[in-house]
Amino acid sequence: MALLTRIKGPRDLDRLSPEQLDQLAAEIRTFLVDEVSKTGGHLGPNLGVVELTIALHRVFESPKDKVLWDTGHQSYVHKLLTGRQDFTRLKMKGGLSGYPARAESEHDVIENSHASTVLGWADGLAKANEVLGKDDAVVAVIGDGALTGGMAWEALNNIAVAKDRPLVIVVNDNERSYAPTIGGLANHLATLRTTDGYERFLARGKEFLERTPVVGKPLYETLHGAKKGLKDFIAPQGMFEDLGIKYVGPIDGHDIEALESALQRAKRFGGPVIVHCLTEKGRGYQPALADEADRFHAVGKIHPDTGLPIASSGVDWTSVFGEEMVKLGKEREDIVAITAAMLQPVGLDKFAKAFPNRVYDVGIAEQHGAVSAAGLATGGLHPVFAVYATFLNRAFDQVLMDVALHKCGVTFVLDRAGVTGTDGASHNGMWDMSILQVVPTLRIAAPRDADQVRAQLREAVQVTDAPTVVRFSKGAVGPAVKAVGKVGGMDVLRKPTTDVSRPDVLLVSVGALAPMCLEIADLLDAQGISSTVVDPRWVKPVDEAMAPLAEQHRVVVTVEDNSRAGGVGSAVAQALRDADVDVPLRDFGIPPVFLDHASRKEVMAEIGLTAPDIARQVTGLVAKIDGRLERAVAAEAVRD
Repeated sequence: MALLTRIKGPRDLDRLSPEQLDQLAAEIRTFLVDEVSKTGGHLGPNLGVVELTIALHRVFESPKDKVLWDTGHQSYVHKLLTGRQDFTRLKMKGGLSGYPARAESEHDVIENSHASTVLGWADGLAKANEVLGKDDAVVAVIGDGALTGGMAWEALNNIAVAKDRPLVIVVNDNERSYAPTIGGLANHLATLRTTDGYERFLARGKEFLERTPVVGKPLYETLHGAKKGLKDFIAPQGMFEDLGIKYVGPIDGHDIEALESALQRAKRFGGPVIVHCLTEKGRGYQPALADEADRFHAVGKIHPDTGLPIASSGVDWTSVFGEEMVKLGKEREDIVAITAAMLQPVGLDKFAKAFPNRVYDVGIAEQHGAVSAAGLATGGLHPVFAVYATFLNRAFDQVLMDVALHKCGVTFVLDRAGVTGTDGASHNGMWDMSILQVVPTLRIAAPRDADQVRAQLREAVQVTDAPTVVRFSKGAVGPAVKAVGKVGGMDVLRKPTTDVSRPDVLLVSVGALAPMCLEIADLLDAQGISSTVVDPRWVKPVDEAMAPLAEQHRVVVTVEDNSRAGGVGSAVAQALRDADVDVPLRDFGIPPVFLDHASRKEVMAEIGLTAPDIARQVTGLVAKIDGRLERAVAAEAVRD
């Protein structure tokens, strides 16, 4: 790492020769494989942008010039070149974020890990430069996968209006987002990748004509002026230039000299320019290149030589869902699946293999996916749209106004719900049960274990006149939590251990937090506090049996892996008020803050969402109620 360790900032790159730049690129790839294999992270995308990142930082002057990344997981090389070379705690508490982070460096402008946003940011920054008279460059690096998102095209529509407002858009085209990029745009980019005849023709023509006296140069200029029509014939790139955006490329994204030349031209142009770069995801690392599924898009801890996982974490929630989807597909021909460029991460790869004509990858376009699902349902099918919980936020209006308003039977399966931890603030699935509470007729299931994932998914797809949601956690699924009884539609997980006429606490457990709630009950029992633990299973709407059951207890406590603001606790409280049940309620959940990256266990401890913390507070609450009761009895005795 002789060269890499000498790079403390982007300007250190200026002193390197072409040969040294190639050596640096090789060192960076070795570093990434060695370090990311120890911690896990987004390996494949960063192996693909090494030369591109070097060229960007040689041509532009960050942080004066703003270099933005979409999606931000491809910023590891950017971190290395801007002085952050300690990857020992990547994505861990106190270590580097897996995305750009303003708190880490002045070179990180936006903390985006939701795709397709960068062009909107770039448009705003370029407009600000224009108003304030600044000459700072704005460079937006966007992957071909992110370019499938509707927001990107809304931004392009606005960017194209200002012909003389400088803005450089670098399309990092590796033919993939997670898996191979699909859709009409992907097909267009593929055409550009494979049709370079015009560039070769023009280069040869220029060489010949410039040697021709008198008429050679004017004739070349005339030919060059006909570029639009000729290039549309040989390489149909008109989609970009018809918008009024200058197009440069395709460029070999692993040729630093070619990249610098193209970026320098784009920088001087004085208007919006697209620089189309062809890169190879996973470049330089054979295990990644051999991974046809997603080229090691994101990995856990792996052996650096083989790329094989170091340890298995057991059966995970996602695979349980994926296997049940295949069973449902065999039983019902009307079941179809939708994914937003994440077929494998959300567990639909097995369904796609079994039923290739019944799965739809809409690209990074959650809004379109939700509306398309409404159309599928209206057409007589039952779509299951599997998406990370945090990404459903983007399609709220479509869930509300297209799916729910039209009474469409669509099932949304939310993976990575609750605290996910290491990917930081944007990836925690902590808003879904709050946001979706306001959607009329929508029903939310929160399975506590693998058995309930299977059962509640089947219950969800039986609903034909309203949207349903099944949400579950990230990672390994624990052992089954058996019910010991039933009240209404709710499972009773624990009854009071002593025979009391009115138990102290009704503990309402939401989803995967069932084992924690049983631990809380044990801790309360040790303090002489009796409790009942129930799992509502379907947390929206609140079960009709909830209010009568709550009335039989002295205190109600809700525990959820979701924001406390407007979550299940709030819904239960409202249900009790509506039923005139006046019982104290305490809701435990995630505070309305953005959570720093750390392990799930560390995040849960920081926010007090652990069994000892909750048991301690509930014990204090019961003691306070007992104290009030004792004072009331004493006061009554004095009056007597």
